[in-house]
Amino acid sequence: MARRRTPPRQRSASLSGVLHRVETGPDGYEYEVRAVAGARAIKTYRCPGCDHEIRSGTAHVVVWPADSPHSGVDERRHWHTPCWANRASRGPTRKWS
Repeated sequence: MARRRTPPRQRSASLSGVLHRVETGPDGYEYEVRAVAGARAIKTYRCPGCDHEIRSGTAHVVVWPADSPHSGVDERRHWHTPCWANRASRGPTRKWS
């Protein structure tokens, strides 16, 4: 019996194997959102949604305004995934500046 060829999986746009998407926030602005796998999270960051640490090895998302130049390097923020998903009902504890 011949082997059946399975088509490659469809993904969102991918840069170096990292999934990312563009989302419109509750404030009406568009944000680029990139998922970071726990295995790739090697540093500790502070989540602007809850003001707690995102420890190394913890899966999370990196977010920046979609219209920022140079991929938003200066405006990137690392969020816990649930904090980012619930930001409309909770609001950030710190400003983006």
